Amino acid sequence: MENKFFTFIKPYLSYIDNGHLYRKPFSWLYALLAIFNLILPIHVFYQALEHRIFDTPAKFVIVFLLVWIIIVFASWISFQLWWDRKSKVITTSAEGAEFVATPVFSHLIQTLGEWLGTWIGIVGFSVALLTTLILGDEGYYLLRHLGLGLLRTGFLFIILMPVYGFLIIVASRFLAEQFRALSSIANNTRKN
Repeated sequence: MENKFFTFIKPYLSYIDNGHLYRKPFSWLYALLAIFNLILPIHVFYQALEHRIFDTPAKFVIVFLLVWIIIVFASWISFQLWWDRKSKVITTSAEGAEFVATPVFSHLIQTLGEWLGTWIGIVGFSVALLTTLILGDEGYYLLRHLGLGLLRTGFLFIILMPVYGFLIIVASRFLAEQFRALSSIANNTRKN
């Protein structure tokens, strides 16, 4: 039955089946996350003002300003990462592929891992280094007031943070490649 009554939904179904429904919104999500990374340093600075960072002893103010500069740098790198990946998520699956959502979700897992690993590697290492060397045991109080209580101080974390960042990037990439491999095998098997 090729009646318009029964086929008017075909363009919508085609939009779902060819993967545009998944790729386009993920591209928008990536753009929003990129913009979020540009806003993050402003939020951290606002939090510091709320907690009256500039009324604390000079060593806290100096460490805060250094940490804030590092956060600005990491946020700029993160912005570029998400902005670059937003155009690449559009090309995650080929036209006519049967499995179109898996590669898009796989790309999100990979990009999240790259972002988180980079952030932990740069900010985690730098914060651990600065707070340990300048503030010692008092570094935890500064981090807690800035909303960065998940980060830790100490010589052990100066070493561990870049390692954690690297492992997060590798693990997320491995997981994403496994998903892509499965969908690629499934798509190629269907063609043969």
